[in-house]
Amino acid sequence: MAPVADERVRALAALGAEIIACRRCPRLVEWREQVAREKAPRFAAETYWGRPLPGFGDPAARVLVVGLAPAAHGGNRTGRIFTGDRSGDFLWAGLHATGFSNLAVAQRRDDGLRLSGAYVAAVVRCAPPANRPTVEERDTCLPFLARELALLEDVRVVVALGAFAWNGFLRAAAANGHSLSARSRPRFGHGAEAWVGPYILVGSYHPSQQNTFTGRLTPAMFEAVLRRARELAGLPTA
Repeated sequence: MAPVADERVRALAALGAEIIACRRCPRLVEWREQVAREKAPRFAAETYWGRPLPGFGDPAARVLVVGLAPAAHGGNRTGRIFTGDRSGDFLWAGLHATGFSNLAVAQRRDDGLRLSGAYVAAVVRCAPPANRPTVEERDTCLPFLARELALLEDVRVVVALGAFAWNGFLRAAAANGHSLSARSRPRFGHGAEAWVGPYILVGSYHPSQQNTFTGRLTPAMFEAVLRRARELAGLPTA
């Protein structure tokens, strides 16, 4: 690994440690820790993570995938974003099918999963009650995404999973100096594309059970977005 890459890895690790230690949002701290204590019956024998989640993936990624927030019994349990829940099952299967992930299934943070060319993060880093963070919680957490984005210097394409992630990325990009006027602000849609500073923003419906169980988002639809992201990022076709 080149020296500049080593420096980036250390900076991302330091940011990750800062994220994990964060206690800035009292409602989220209370909820994530309550869930970790009480647990779901099917996970009663497990020790929950119960803390915020840093991003995960390739420090040299050219594609950044941004979600909403960790799931209470997914990432909040396992300690890795999109790991151990149905949304994550759908996400990793898609990333594997399109050449970004070495595994199609992710259940634990020590399962050997690796990403190549992609990095996965979220707008909000703690599991929120009912999967609904407040505007204040979003804005308190957004600097973490902005700082990750600045450190991931090779990212050229951002895949936003849902309107919340789309708008969150726009705010994080604006914090880094890539702002848009209200008139030119792009609207979210599945397959929508927009230039935001040096990035191409691509929209996808969120891989929530509400979307995947109803067929609003199918594996073929999701994989098409990810393959388009590879193309836009200049990555070889998987």
